[in-house]
Amino acid sequence: MNRLPKPAVRAEALRLRDVFEAAGATPVDPAILQPAATLLDLYGEDIRARAYVTGDPLRGEQMLRPDFTVPVVQAHMANGADPARYTYAGEVFRKQEDDATRPNEYFQVGLEIFDGSDPEAADAAVFAAIASALSDLPVRPATGDIGITRATVAGLRLSDDRRAALMRHLWRPRRFRALIDQFAGRRPAPAHRASLIRDMKAGRDPMAKAGPVIGLRSEAEIRARLDRLARDADQPVLPAAQVDLLDQVTGLRDTCPAALERLRDIAVDLPSLSPAVARLARRLDALDAHGVAVDALPFEASFGRTTLEYYDGFVFGFSAPGRPDLPPVATGGRYDALTRVLGGGRSIPAVGGIIRPEIALVLRGQEAAA
Repeated sequence: MNRLPKPAVRAEALRLRDVFEAAGATPVDPAILQPAATLLDLYGEDIRARAYVTGDPLRGEQMLRPDFTVPVVQAHMANGADPARYTYAGEVFRKQEDDATRPNEYFQVGLEIFDGSDPEAADAAVFAAIASALSDLPVRPATGDIGITRATVAGLRLSDDRRAALMRHLWRPRRFRALIDQFAGRRPAPAHRASLIRDMKAGRDPMAKAGPVIGLRSEAEIRARLDRLARDADQPVLPAAQVDLLDQVTGLRDTCPAALERLRDIAVDLPSLSPAVARLARRLDALDAHGVAVDALPFEASFGRTTLEYYDGFVFGFSAPGRPDLPPVATGGRYDALTRVLGGGRSIPAVGGIIRPEIALVLRGQEAAA
């Protein structure tokens, strides 16, 4: 994609921000330089690897903001946890080590809603606002729900250690699948791990001849990890029927109403899923009230599992059919847990989304040319 002139992109970004401000959002402008030590771990593996990080002799480790949501949440929670709506426009910075054609500096425009009175209504409000802002563009929506997958994992017959491992790797589908196959007895444990477990069961200390401890983990942390491996070796195999339920959920792709009915059927055998399914039903009603064509709206249970790790509920995106060379023009989702992490004991349900104005301009030009 050829880069558009920065003044044109900035003008489009400000125009979109004005749209959100006119609808009741307060404009905010988080600093470009953010405290890395406080925020970097919240972004997840992908963004951590792509963040520009530097050291400051007075302020410690700093980074160029890789997105707006985390600093907006931090600022909001530092000033309380009252309901609020924010909008912003500006540049974010991410390394593009695998694709030199993708920009490492680009604009984002966003809308964030902090409101616990009706979370599903807030989900619908953010989605509808962004859909409206993109209504003149040839884009296709996609929706999903990280909460559906989390609720499914919560209901499986697993030890706490195994459940925690799956939750930790929820955003890495290949690793997640490998763990499921291992727990189901379809994939043997690595040979070195089996050797360690045999030594421990025979009363031999696997660290006795390990030499000096190097790296970031302490000896206590290493021993705790070895103890978890030994406990895991005694766990029963995850039943095939449970794996099938998980596969039915993670592989679900359909229109929203059809997906809802299928999930209701699955919840009969997996009761832990019922609250998340009820939230999905309320969200669809709220989307319908906003004029969204819910009957044709796609739902993919695994959508969003390779994006930012702070999403924990509703997720969505808008992309251009036939343009795989372009990133999504808009993405977003719910991140309730992030407010708990940054809230110092307080939390508030929150949801937001961003638009990439440069991609919007490209698509608008493409449509005009057509």
